[in-house]
Amino acid sequence: MSDQQTGVLLVLDATRRLKSAGVPDAARDARRLFSHAMGVATSRLTLTLLEPVAAPDAARFETLIARRLNREPVSHIIGTRAFYGRDFAVSSDVLDPRPETEMLIEVALRSHFTRMVDLGTGSGCILVTLLAEVPKCRGIGIDLSPAALSVAQRNAATHCVTTRAQFHVGDWLSAVAGPFDLIVANPPYIAADEMAGLSPEVVQWEPAMALTDYADGLTHYRRIVSQTVPLLLPGGRLIFEIGPTQGAAVAKMMRDAGLRHVTIVSDLDGRDRVVSAQMVGFSPEKRG
Repeated sequence: MSDQQTGVLLVLDATRRLKSAGVPDAARDARRLFSHAMGVATSRLTLTLLEPVAAPDAARFETLIARRLNREPVSHIIGTRAFYGRDFAVSSDVLDPRPETEMLIEVALRSHFTRMVDLGTGSGCILVTLLAEVPKCRGIGIDLSPAALSVAQRNAATHCVTTRAQFHVGDWLSAVAGPFDLIVANPPYIAADEMAGLSPEVVQWEPAMALTDYADGLTHYRRIVSQTVPLLLPGGRLIFEIGPTQGAAVAKMMRDAGLRHVTIVSDLDGRDRVVSAQMVGFSPEKRG
């Protein structure tokens, strides 16, 4: 590539190639990767696009585009993903934070809590966000993957909650002792027969153990619910993110375990996204 090409020409060419390869949101991705290659904020990209691009910068951008053509997620390429107004480090060792998971945060913040545990914490985006939003809370992140916990610890340090967070390798609640007034989890809920329908960005680049139970998608909900009741304080809550067809099944598990005030919450697209339940014997304290 010539170092006389402007950013506009480079981004237009990259967009064309990404579209031809079937990459969704090609124009957005090309701009984000050009911004990253140039070391400028996306919000300040307009003027940069009009300027000639030096050969080393153009080569760096081309390397990023080649990775995206291989269907590597943009978040992995640039190393971060935005979630609930904060940037989180991500890698192929963790599930990418999704906008839909922000609904779990919203539900958790509706009532008071001071001691929580995040099961399958991955990047730590749920735990770290809740600790950042509730300064008096302490929490534990559990994950089977030491590599995932390393990412979560980085994010805890970045967002200044390290002194209130602990991280443990473990299999759901078997690694901790309660009691807690909040247990949250976004377990692997994709059924085995649904995996083939996922995008290459997910199947090829995200850890399968964070996506599926290789069964009906409900295995981990059953296990977590069975372990939860002895560890919840009166009034404590269990909150799950779920797949859009799983609300009724997960809600029934919670009721059958003796939890009450079971609520299914829809996301902004109207799909079931979160199920929340409480331990009996409580007087809810709403957050102001």
